[in-house]
Amino acid sequence: MKALLRRLLAKRSDQNNDVVSGPQASTPRNGCLLQSFEWHVPADQKHYKRLASTLNGYKAIGIDNVWLPPACKAADLKGNGYDIYDLYDLGEFHQREGVATKWGTKDELKQLSTQARELGIGMIFDAVLNHRSGADYMEKCMAIEVDDKDRTKEVGKPIEIDAWVGFDFPGRGNKYSSQKYHSKHFSGTDTANGKKTAIYKFLGQNKNWAQDVDHEKGNFDYLMFADVDYSQKEVREDVKNWGEWVTNELSLSGFRIDAVKHISRGFLNEWFGHMNAKFGADRFFFLCEHWTQSVPRLLEFLDQIKHRISLYDASLLHNFSEMSSDEKLDLRAIFNNTLVSVRPHNAVTLVMNHDTQAGQTEHKPVADWFKPLAYALILLRQDGYPCVFYGDLHGIEGPWPQGPSCKGKLADLIAARTLYAYGSQKDYFDTADCIGWTRDGTWDRPDGVAVIMSKSKPSRKQMSVGALHAGEIWTDVLNNSQEEVKIDRNGFGVFSCPGQAVSVFVKKNAAGRDGTGKISLRSALCHPQTF
Repeated sequence: MKALLRRLLAKRSDQNNDVVSGPQASTPRNGCLLQSFEWHVPADQKHYKRLASTLNGYKAIGIDNVWLPPACKAADLKGNGYDIYDLYDLGEFHQREGVATKWGTKDELKQLSTQARELGIGMIFDAVLNHRSGADYMEKCMAIEVDDKDRTKEVGKPIEIDAWVGFDFPGRGNKYSSQKYHSKHFSGTDTANGKKTAIYKFLGQNKNWAQDVDHEKGNFDYLMFADVDYSQKEVREDVKNWGEWVTNELSLSGFRIDAVKHISRGFLNEWFGHMNAKFGADRFFFLCEHWTQSVPRLLEFLDQIKHRISLYDASLLHNFSEMSSDEKLDLRAIFNNTLVSVRPHNAVTLVMNHDTQAGQTEHKPVADWFKPLAYALILLRQDGYPCVFYGDLHGIEGPWPQGPSCKGKLADLIAARTLYAYGSQKDYFDTADCIGWTRDGTWDRPDGVAVIMSKSKPSRKQMSVGALHAGEIWTDVLNNSQEEVKIDRNGFGVFSCPGQAVSVFVKKNAAGRDGTGKISLRSALCHPQTF
């Protein structure tokens, strides 16, 4: 029977993975990205140590890439790093009144990277390339104020201002890079004469906003602080040199590029091309933060970047938020107008990140009861690359504290993806308040999974997991449903879930389940140690 099972399952195509054809082609293990920080992680310079203490557990449940917090020296040592001061200081030099960043020292970061590499976990660097902050001194420059709502409209007359745009990096000197930054290397600022007063565009020969940026607000080159001008050759060369340097320092597997709406697309193409030429086209995973709910604008950006990149599916997160707060919305429409529905290989799906948590610029609340449903939708289906949020896995601190989401069962959902979410997918999106789907497994990962969720009342649904599973007993790995489901000779079973909940059914004695039916991998994950 086992031999027959393998021969039949070998004929299936695994739509979730690019599997080489052939009866003995192995099915790659599903991957999952972890954002390894939330906005209010303590500023105790010990976060790299916290991450190192949980890295083995992350690997066990199925995390294959870790998105690092912004690791470069920031203007504020207690800040999260998006107020970047020096690209080449990873917590090594005494600058901005300290050596370590909020997260720790460069040595601790390199130790974390080494440990991750030994485990086969990729490190994704959060690259803040759009601007600089915390200049060492002011410089005089000619500028003109622009309308905040339409940056193409100039207000008033040109004036001379004192702007914080002089960067000498005295603590680092010329180590790693001799490039210093001055007014000519920036295109604008929001601070004049020591006070934040307006948005100023710098004037001079060939000075202007970059034209190949997002067209929100007329021209969205300017975001904050001192805006880097990538029309300057020495700036482009310095940032390309930094990309090589930081990759070699940390053995990086990829980059998350912050705020790409505001960066010259010509430079982005140049930088991606340079990195691929230096390290090979298959080395890097490039994830760009282009935060918009407009799928056409995301598709436009993808078409303009001539290299393989991924984007966050902000439109899917918007759907999660809306669905969790409006009982009238149709659950069958959850993937309408989303990036993952049209460009699944370019979509990074998510439920929350540091920008959407409470108090942040893109706050997009997803109700607590809906989060397990949302995570099941990104983790257990064939399309998209899921990104799990540190705050959902371990809890959030700060002024809006909360414990781990999904009633502490998010690790189980990640492990279920790792163990069972393989093979062809059958959707049962047939009622407005209850949907489901099944994955029937592959020849070498044969267990499969059946998922059912309801946004209102307790529900039941007949679904097929394939005749090869006939006679098996399936139970819910989340223990939300207590029923045992026997698969009939045609491969069908009747699966159930409570109201406003999700159930994830797998064969009772499937690989990776312990004697109680729980997923044993999940026990490997512990909360970060306190140092």
